[in-house]
Amino acid sequence: MGGVALDDGPSGVKAPDGGWGWAVLFGCFVITGFSYAFPKAVSVFFKELIREFGVGYSGTAWISSILLAMLYGSGPLCSVLVNRFGCRPVMMVGGLFASAGMILASFATNIIHIYLSTGVITGLGLALNFQPSLIMLNRYFSEKRPLANGLAAAGSPVALCCLSPLGQALQYLYGWRGGFLILGGMLLNCCVCGALMRPLMAPKKTEEDQEAPKTEDEKPKRKLLDFSVFKDRGFLIYTIAAAIMVLGLFVPPVFVVSYAKELGNEDTKSALLLTILGFIDIFARPTCGVIAGLKWVRPRCVYFFSFAMIFNGTTDLIGSMSKDYASLVVFCIFFGISYGMVGALQFEVLMEIVGTEKFSSAIGLVLLVEAVAVLVGPPGAGRLLDATKVYMYVFLLAGCEVVLSALVLCICNIIFIRKPQKPDPSAKMEMAVTEAEMEQLNSVPRDEHQDGDEGQPENMEVGEQSVKQTRGKQVEEPQKSTGEPDKAESSKDEEGAKDPAQKDSKEATKTNGCVVEPESSL
Repeated sequence: MGGVALDDGPSGVKAPDGGWGWAVLFGCFVITGFSYAFPKAVSVFFKELIREFGVGYSGTAWISSILLAMLYGSGPLCSVLVNRFGCRPVMMVGGLFASAGMILASFATNIIHIYLSTGVITGLGLALNFQPSLIMLNRYFSEKRPLANGLAAAGSPVALCCLSPLGQALQYLYGWRGGFLILGGMLLNCCVCGALMRPLMAPKKTEEDQEAPKTEDEKPKRKLLDFSVFKDRGFLIYTIAAAIMVLGLFVPPVFVVSYAKELGNEDTKSALLLTILGFIDIFARPTCGVIAGLKWVRPRCVYFFSFAMIFNGTTDLIGSMSKDYASLVVFCIFFGISYGMVGALQFEVLMEIVGTEKFSSAIGLVLLVEAVAVLVGPPGAGRLLDATKVYMYVFLLAGCEVVLSALVLCICNIIFIRKPQKPDPSAKMEMAVTEAEMEQLNSVPRDEHQDGDEGQPENMEVGEQSVKQTRGKQVEEPQKSTGEPDKAESSKDEEGAKDPAQKDSKEATKTNGCVVEPESSL
């Protein structure tokens, strides 16, 4: 057609739950892996950067912090761009940004250049890929969406297990500049994944639909950033709970290796803990997606998500008492299971709360709120460690924050999210009366139309009187079963008096050739 096909959400298009959706799922798997694992994989080069630019560990740590801040904080910008241009072009441009940032960083002459190129440009590019990929996954899957979210979320631990050893090998063979250049080339695969995000096309219109007035096809302009999601109580509860959760969720993976070293274990042995955690996480996410898709679990996915957070927080609380390497291995196993459950469910629950139409705006606003928590959580835990020199307090703080978020989500949903009320029996009876009136009046044949325009007002009055009398008769019918003889006899007398009026109504309707609408439906 000469223009860009904007995938601006569902317009009567049913999610295929398969087909090309599996290609979309593969692209989302790769994008999720790059987005979450890349900030951790870059940390492999920190020692070389310290020697090159003469900065400390805190100076290099800002690279990962800026990357994560851009990944989360660019959420509203991504929502605006997706709603304006569509997912596919935004992702392909994001892939170019992500690659260009790492390539420019390979020519850096000071640490500030690394902040701007790797942190800002690459971080923005990954953000422009991560959020649209989740939006497209939501549009292609409905019934199988929990499983799809679980499989896509598994890209994070898989990529972490692959990128970290690859980064070490690249640093050994080509140095940090060559490693950055090669990683920048790898990030061009984000453009390939963006090309897979084919927008869903509406079914072809029939001849009858084409003959319909154009005004029916015109849709109101879609908002670039829909703030109406804040009117949804469920969204507000989810956003508050997610912000509290992020304060402590990422703390244990950051400090578990240092905790093991503090207990006197070797560096290689301590680093193995993260490998164990990531390996368990790979299988936990798809498994949790399968469980979340069960008929009994899916309507209660919010409470299942609360259970996953309580599981994760309790694991932190118990793991804080670890005194040897074996206990830390057990902690990493259970933390990997609970961490995978949270990762598989967090966006699935948001999709269930706001729906497909508002998800593009909702996820951007949620990520913006989480960006603040991401920047506060791990540094705050680090300050607590500097002040106390005790790792147990760090894990206790993280566990309490995650458990608190679970309680907020669960309790507030029980209190503030009301279940739909059952219809009133009296309202049911009223509707039944109206249906009976309409059926009686519509049963008059229309093919006996005669010219009688002069007597139309009088006939209409007779018809309205008949409707009122018929309504009164049907409302009084339930009272016959009470066994009161006076009411029963009076109802019979009224029926005899109403029959002539009903006949007059039918004759009047035949004369005018139209159906008289009851007063209750006006």
